[in-house]
Amino acid sequence: MNPNRPFRVLGIQQIAVGGADKQRLRALWIGVLGLTVKSNFVSERENVDEDICALGSGPHEVEVDLMQPLDPQRKPAVHATPLNHVGLWIDDLPAAVAWMAAQGVRFAPGGIRKGAAGHDICFIHPRGSDEFPLGGEGVLIELVQAPPEVIAALSPAPQ
Repeated sequence: MNPNRPFRVLGIQQIAVGGADKQRLRALWIGVLGLTVKSNFVSERENVDEDICALGSGPHEVEVDLMQPLDPQRKPAVHATPLNHVGLWIDDLPAAVAWMAAQGVRFAPGGIRKGAAGHDICFIHPRGSDEFPLGGEGVLIELVQAPPEVIAALSPAPQ
């Protein structure tokens, strides 16, 4: 543990699963496993039609995003890697991004912005570069600003 780290990872916020046909994903995750759909997000820029589903409730809820590309020939190819990305709750996203960049972490283009579920987000790139050698080693990692109730629920009790 690095005592100088100015943020904490609180837990899993989401997983995102991609496929060529979202209906097949829905058949398993909603029809068989019983997840509920909270909302839908469509973005030409991100080439995605995504159902945001819920597993659990309250601050312990984990999103399961079921994604298909709007155009399978365009990038980002949200279906090309079936486990598209993992999202982590972060207690102080701006501090985390600044500190991680100083440690050599490569971020995907776009910076901190509003995500599909309304939280501030940014992504650690799946691959490092010469300038920023640390990446997700093939996995896209989404960092998600935790709202106050999640921070309170997932923080350790004071000693």
